[in-house]
Amino acid sequence: MFSTEYEFTLPLGYLDGEGTLHRDGVMRLATAADEILPMKDPRVRALPPYLIVVLLARVVVRLGTLTEVDPGVVEGLFSQDVTYLQELYNRLNGLSPPLVAVTCPHCEAGFEMEAPLPGESTATPWNGSTRRSPTSDDMSTGPTPS
Repeated sequence: MFSTEYEFTLPLGYLDGEGTLHRDGVMRLATAADEILPMKDPRVRALPPYLIVVLLARVVVRLGTLTEVDPGVVEGLFSQDVTYLQELYNRLNGLSPPLVAVTCPHCEAGFEMEAPLPGESTATPWNGSTRRSPTSDDMSTGPTPS
C-alpha cells in the first residue's frame, strides 16, 4: 500500500511555552508546491537558509499535541531535531540514498549502509571522456594508423 505520511520521534523534542515536550510526530511526502512556493516567501528571499524552516513547517503535519506546526515551531526546535527532520525529509522524498541492512561476511556483524541511488555507481567513475583507452582490454589495437 502506498503511504504518504510517516511517523517519527525527535531525538530531543520541542518544548512549548507551557513546558510540554513534544517528540512524536508525522511528516508527509512533499509535493511540487511544497518545494516551489517557499521560494516566494519574503523570509526565504531575504535569508535563503530559512527555506528549511518553511519547508518543514509545510510537511510536518503533527508534532505531539500541537494543533499546528508553523515556522515559529520549527524555529523553536533544537538544531539536532532540525537536522533529524531534514535528513528524514531527504530520505522520504528520495533525495538521499536509502539505508539497507547488511551483514559483514567476515565477522557477521549487522549494520546499515546507504544504498546507491538508481543510476549511481562507483565502479566506473565518470572522467568526462567517452573514448576507450588503447589499454582498456587485450583486444585493443590502439589508434588506427592514418
